[in-house]
Amino acid sequence: MKSRLLFVTVLAALVLAACGAGAAPTSAPGYLDFEAPATEAPAQFEGGAPLPSSQEGEAKTTTENGVTYDTGGGTEALIVERMVIKNGEIRLLVKNSDVALDGLTQMVGDVGGYIVSSQVWFQEYNGENYKYATITVSVPADQFETSLRRLRNLAIRVLNESASGEDVTDQYVDLQSELTNLEATRDRIKTFLDQAQNVDEALRINQQLSEIEAQIEQVKGRMNYLSDRSSFSTIAVSIEPELPPIPPTPTPTLMPTPTPIAWNPNDTWKESKETLTSAYQNIIDFAIWFGVVILPILLPPALIVWGLWKLLRRKPKA
Repeated sequence: MKSRLLFVTVLAALVLAACGAGAAPTSAPGYLDFEAPATEAPAQFEGGAPLPSSQEGEAKTTTENGVTYDTGGGTEALIVERMVIKNGEIRLLVKNSDVALDGLTQMVGDVGGYIVSSQVWFQEYNGENYKYATITVSVPADQFETSLRRLRNLAIRVLNESASGEDVTDQYVDLQSELTNLEATRDRIKTFLDQAQNVDEALRINQQLSEIEAQIEQVKGRMNYLSDRSSFSTIAVSIEPELPPIPPTPTPTLMPTPTPIAWNPNDTWKESKETLTSAYQNIIDFAIWFGVVILPILLPPALIVWGLWKLLRRKPKA
């Protein structure tokens, strides 16, 4: 009887809490809606800065998960710096790819960033291989513009450049409020768990406590992601080498058309006389060579052969 009375009392309190807490997150079907303490709405921003608090008292601030709270005057107000996720792309035409890659690596180290990914490949051009590269770097958000300026100095010419930013301040503030409500609900469930009268009640309350804690971890993970992404900016760098111009192909030279020579009988007469004279000279030269060189060489063998032939043909005497 006491157990049922306690359960009915708890259920009634939870229903009243669910009706009164309009800012609390909606639970999944089957959840018990527990009362969560009311939280102050985030401070409104005007021109990127928080409005001054209307509460009087000594100004006190605390910082938690990257969010600063103004606790002066007994009222907590969120004072959040603008959280902007910056992304950039730049395409560089460089004189030497190796020198540009060394300069990029030096720049990343100087600003306190790191290389996220890197890809290098070669392409053939006019019989030679040229190096290309695509590198994604992450640099601190306050060094974003400085990094882009130093990257421009590495290039002969910037072929393309773009930058974008996404303000996630409102998302972060909403998550912080949701986290506060979830943590308050978790603490409330823990008090109900301490008052459980039997194992069945303890198991049901513990199940809902686990689900609330899972939601808390999801919200914290999202907040950490936004905080990390806004703290570091991403720049995608493409490096292309300058290619020398291809020499022009030589145009084939056309042979000039020969100019026809006019007929001249006098020239023909002279050429014929020279040809006849040269022919006679060659004949006389051959006769001299034959009489002086060839005949003395061939005559003795010819006489020997002739003598032997005559000797063999002589008939013996009777």
